[in-house]
Amino acid sequence: MLTDIQSIKQLKELYSSGSITPREIIEHIIEAAEAEHELNIWITPPRMERIRPYLDRLAVCSPEDYPLWGIPFAIKDNIDLADVPTTAACPDYEYIPTQHATVVERLIAAGAIPLGKTNMDQFATGLVGVRSPYGEVKNALRPELISGGSSSGSAVAVARGLALFSLGTDTAGSGRVPAALNGLVGYKPSVGAWPVRGVVPACQSLDCVTVFAHTIEDAMLVDSCVRGIDTLDPWSLNRPKVTPQLPAKVLLPSSELSFFGDYAAQYKLAWEQSVALIHKLQLPVEYVDLQLFQEAASLLYDGPFVEERWAALGGFVDTHQDSTLPVTREILQSGKHNNYSGASVFQAQHQIQRMKLEAHRKLANAVMILPTVGGTFTRKQIEEQPIAYNSQLGLYTNHCNLLDLAAIAIPGVEAEQGLPFGVTLFSLPQLEGASIELAHRLRLVIEQHQQPDEQEMTVPMIPVAVCGLHMRGMPLEPQMHQCGAVFVKEAKTAKAYRLYKLDTAPSKPGLVKVTPAEGHHISLEVWNMPLNSFGSFTSLIPAPLGIGKVELSDGTEVCGFICEGYAIKGAEDISNLGSWRALA
Repeated sequence: MLTDIQSIKQLKELYSSGSITPREIIEHIIEAAEAEHELNIWITPPRMERIRPYLDRLAVCSPEDYPLWGIPFAIKDNIDLADVPTTAACPDYEYIPTQHATVVERLIAAGAIPLGKTNMDQFATGLVGVRSPYGEVKNALRPELISGGSSSGSAVAVARGLALFSLGTDTAGSGRVPAALNGLVGYKPSVGAWPVRGVVPACQSLDCVTVFAHTIEDAMLVDSCVRGIDTLDPWSLNRPKVTPQLPAKVLLPSSELSFFGDYAAQYKLAWEQSVALIHKLQLPVEYVDLQLFQEAASLLYDGPFVEERWAALGGFVDTHQDSTLPVTREILQSGKHNNYSGASVFQAQHQIQRMKLEAHRKLANAVMILPTVGGTFTRKQIEEQPIAYNSQLGLYTNHCNLLDLAAIAIPGVEAEQGLPFGVTLFSLPQLEGASIELAHRLRLVIEQHQQPDEQEMTVPMIPVAVCGLHMRGMPLEPQMHQCGAVFVKEAKTAKAYRLYKLDTAPSKPGLVKVTPAEGHHISLEVWNMPLNSFGSFTSLIPAPLGIGKVELSDGTEVCGFICEGYAIKGAEDISNLGSWRALA
């Protein structure tokens, strides 16, 4: 198995040293795939009789001339591999292509070895990984959880060491959600950058082929082999080559994000820790309203674009009513039963064009970072709520292709041991290199955070409560990061405080302790700050504010912002709002 090999470079070095041969690697993979049959990764699993011709070909090819020489890869079963059935996870839909999909052809030409066809949500209608007659694909790390879809088998194949990289597809997030849920890199190039000829369509105008890998470098090597115009593909575009560069700024959401499922709290904390690490990159950070992106996302499945799915597959579904899963049929037929008019289709297109213009203005010279998903579910939970929970998984992914953005999903700070959390970096097509370079740097910072050295572990920290401009998303948040502070939790004061809007420029909150009978619970945040930064931080605080002891609702006391009594005379009492954020 490839579980100990985490990159193409590693495997190439093993080949070069003579430690192992491509044939031995394939034999290991075939044996491991059989042993992990219960994970339901494959529709057409690896078999030596199919793979042998590709191995034999390597004997007459020089490794120096083929960038992917001997590298095994898996293929989602809606992408054609010549002479191997394509089913899109629907047995009655099966056909045997005589040609490779363009992306597969280019990878084979670069020396890669196609292993087999992976399981998926039927007709790519899902982000969950359980909608297949070939079995629910189990998460690579926690089998009780969903694997994510629709490119479920492709992600789990890489995560379990059965392929060094794999191909998926992505219309609404299918190349990114499974990456996040299985601890992988998931790269979705800009629409049209990789040809889609030989791919079973979901929404042809939006479909992308994607790659799952352990490293960003491997994803970019695959990109270099497959990117480029295909003159026989009407959807192929001449997108710019990916050239590494840093963006002028990073965009983060200005509002509180939604997290869901049994691990919502862990996901929220992982996001907050990831944001703290993003600030360590020392790039300008701006906060943006996500409403535009959320409105675009809602158009994908709550507007006339759903009819594009029906246009591609409706004829088959109408004539094979019993061939599709009930949930798949319901999703596909939503495009038929809504009876959108031609005018509504054009109206939606015009709306998207306006949204695209505004989104591209926001992302000019910038990279936006969001959670890849806001939570996860057990496979049993998805069985109980298949549509609603699936929709939640696309909250931060659905907008991407409609707005013509590129995206790379990378592992973030772990939500908990064995529970991955991921973030996605979005960019304009002409700035893909900026998102890739930023992803490289962020991955290094995250890895250092998760494997702190002994010196870092011994730095004494002090909890500090902030209740105003230093909170996340507020103007002075950067001061916290510059001091090395890390967000810990949201909390409330004991019911013995009043909060005032001070008459300063800019307005500041004044937190004053009173008797419990007069007081309120006031929301605040607790951060951990290195003790050696605490003195310089407090020196920046202007009167009438200062640092004193703040009592929390659980009875503990921490250092935090307080206000001198004289300053509240004539100030607006906003205690009934319960927090400074309520003014925003």
